Order: sequence, then structure tokens, then C-alpha cells
Amino acid sequence: MNAPTRLAEQIADPLFIAGRAYRSRLLIGTGKYKDFDETRRAVEASGAEIVTVAIRRTNIGQNANEPSLLDALPPSRFTILPNTAGCYSSEDAVRTLRLARELLDGHDLVKLEVLGDPNTLYPNIVETLSAAETLVREGFKVMVYTSDDPIVAKRLEDIGCVAIMPLASLIGSGMGILNPWNLELIIGSAKVPVVVDAGVGTASDAAIAMELGCDAVLMNTAVAKAQNPVLMAQAMKKAVEAGREAFLAGRMPKKLYSASPSSPASGLISPKAA
Repeated sequence: MNAPTRLAEQIADPLFIAGRAYRSRLLIGTGKYKDFDETRRAVEASGAEIVTVAIRRTNIGQNANEPSLLDALPPSRFTILPNTAGCYSSEDAVRTLRLARELLDGHDLVKLEVLGDPNTLYPNIVETLSAAETLVREGFKVMVYTSDDPIVAKRLEDIGCVAIMPLASLIGSGMGILNPWNLELIIGSAKVPVVVDAGVGTASDAAIAMELGCDAVLMNTAVAKAQNPVLMAQAMKKAVEAGREAFLAGRMPKKLYSASPSSPASGLISPKAA
């Protein structure tokens, strides 16, 4: 149940995930909003085409007598990315995504996250690796939340994950990117998209992630818990676009204690001539 396929040649600077091209490099979560209407308005303002859904916490049809998120965000318009938020073991994560595949008529693009503890929500890497191996073997296209360890990121790519999603800082913390050097190591060696996931607090965090060379940014709390979620979603859209353009443009080199005037120094009027 993906949104209609968009041809890459019709998109300037497309984001490729699992062989599909997307215009937006902002992925957005659907939790923590006050209601589905606010969720819809924020997602639309963000310009995101891929929206994540916590299968354990959001109704997408498993509860027939409750409102469904899919009524607000129809799969005809958005790529639904079911995730395993709230899972603390490989077995729970795999079971949850098998259920999502059934609910979404064979949908195979998923976000895997296996948490280590409920306090920090830091990823349990051992369980994540185990779940990734099982899911890839069963034909899922796995986007995987992980730590910012470059060795682990490479291992997940080798397993067959279609995108690596290292944290910037802890989920919901809003602390921004705490270790840009590790992110750059991951970006430098990855042959699949690198998507910063978790820790973004405001628009400048998203811009920095994109300036570092990340392919995309995923966020939820930064938008949903803003005082004005819809306005923050608009800001994040602009930040991701600006950060991407800055990365493609190539920033000037940093030079300590080496001033360089913006205006040409030649042709100035001599003080003696005045």
C-alpha cells in the first residue's frame, strides 16, 4: 500500500529508498499529536511523503471499532512506514512487522527499532541485528534505527537493510546531533541512505544533519510537541531543503585567523589622494 511510484527523472535530486524515488527528504512520525486532524495538518505542512506508524500504539485497522489513522493519511497519498516502537526483543519486533504486513496488504517497507530499556530508549543492538537478519530473510525492506556506531551501521547494511538510521541523540530528547564525527563516518562508508533518526529538536538540528551529508531526517516529537506543530512542520521542511542545498553547494573552507575581505582590495582610493 505505497503511494504511486514517481519516476526519478521527474524529480530533481530524488531520495531513493528501496528502489523508489521521493521528492521530500523529511520523514515524519504520527505519534504524540492531540488527534488525527492535527496529525494530518502537520504531515501535510511538512511535505513528507513517508510517514511512520507505531503498530503497537496506532490503529490502522487492527481495532475495527476505532478511528483509523489511514483515514487521515491515506496510503494513496503517503508511503506508510510501520515501525516497531515499544518492542524490546527481536521476537516482538518481527511479530509486530508480520502483523503490519498483513494489515497493509503485503506492504514490505518497514522501520525496525528494538529498544534496550524504557528509560533511555537506546537501541538494543544485539536484538536489532537478530531481527534485521530474520526480516531481510523474509523479504522485508528494512530501514533500521541504530546507534551511531559505524561498525554496527556497516554490519546492518551488509545484512541487507535498505537504509541505516542512526540516532542524533536519545529519542524525544531534542538534544540535536551530539556526535557529528560518528555520523560522518557512517555517511562516508554507507552505500544505502543514511537517515538521522531521533534527537532532532528544532529546525537548525535538521539543517545540520543535512549539511553533514545525511540523505534524510526522520522526526516526530520535535514537531508533535512544539507549541505550534503545524508551523514547526513547515520550518522543518525548509530546514531540510536548505541543509541539502548547502551540502550540494559545498561550503567554503574554514580558516582560523585568516581574514578574507568580502570586497576586492584592488582599486581602492588611496588615503593620500583624499
